Amino acid sequence: MSQTVQIYTDGACSGNPGPGGWAAILQANGHEKVISGNEVQTTNNRMELTAALEALRQLKRACRIELFSDSAYLVSAFTQGWLDNWQRRGWKNAAGDPVSNQDLWRQLLELAAPHQIRWVKVKGHADHELNNRCDQLAVDEIKKLREREADTVPGPPETQ
Repeated sequence: MSQTVQIYTDGACSGNPGPGGWAAILQANGHEKVISGNEVQTTNNRMELTAALEALRQLKRACRIELFSDSAYLVSAFTQGWLDNWQRRGWKNAAGDPVSNQDLWRQLLELAAPHQIRWVKVKGHADHELNNRCDQLAVDEIKKLREREADTVPGPPETQ
């Protein structure tokens, strides 16, 4: 595992739930890859998890990773033992309720397994250039959804 990859992620949602966007920037060996996407009806937390998930899907071999996110939900699940506790309890949270976004968490665990990942919480909407870029890309994805919706809404009938 010689290669180190820096991954920056962010998710955004307009309304919660509502239309959402996610983005990730991967950097390694002087190269950069930018990915982003959207969902019509989602939550902010799902977009945060999706950004990390889609970034990890880009990796073709095991790497050392520094993954930067402004999502305490994402980072704390890995660094504070939440995932271990949820799995030990049969995917139930401390209140005994099913863990939210379990489908994404399971995929993240699977994709994270071959890598050595250092999960880093960054302050959102602050002076972190790459986090700000990801935020803008995620917001732009929501705008794309809205533009598509506007293009598909029928206008008034034409009169002769």
